[in-house]
Amino acid sequence: MFELTEISAQSKTDFYKSLAKQLHRLLEGERDFLANCANSAALIFRALPDVNWAGFYFYKGGNLILGPFQGKPACSRIAIGKGVCGTAAEKMKTIVVKNVHDFAGHIACDGASNSEIVVPMIKQGKLLGVLDVDSPQLARFDEEDKAGLEVLVELILSSSDV
Repeated sequence: MFELTEISAQSKTDFYKSLAKQLHRLLEGERDFLANCANSAALIFRALPDVNWAGFYFYKGGNLILGPFQGKPACSRIAIGKGVCGTAAEKMKTIVVKNVHDFAGHIACDGASNSEIVVPMIKQGKLLGVLDVDSPQLARFDEEDKAGLEVLVELILSSSDV
């Protein structure tokens, strides 16, 4: 059975390396994409400090459809190009938003969220969905979070049959 261990890293880079090791152990032996996203959302939500929502949206029929997540109930469907998630999906690149209130067209699923990071899940050039993480703190996410979360997404994709 997997047990989350507290990460006491000196830097964000070390924190994400430790988190990636825990995620690798968590996903070991399971190839189901949905199951792996569900466990990954729970791990990210519990491990990252100052986060109020962490989860996935899957690309289906031209929209992002809500997948496994941790946090308050969320928007079920997001159009490509709309909000932070839809914009990251459209551009197929990670977007870090220091203040969601300054992001034109931001979709507020949880009014407590003030910053957000969205990492597209891309395999063989095909968009599968996005990892979305929100925080009540302004400017919670930075380039180190971007790099760390992109590694986690790659680990999820490489550990899953998709």
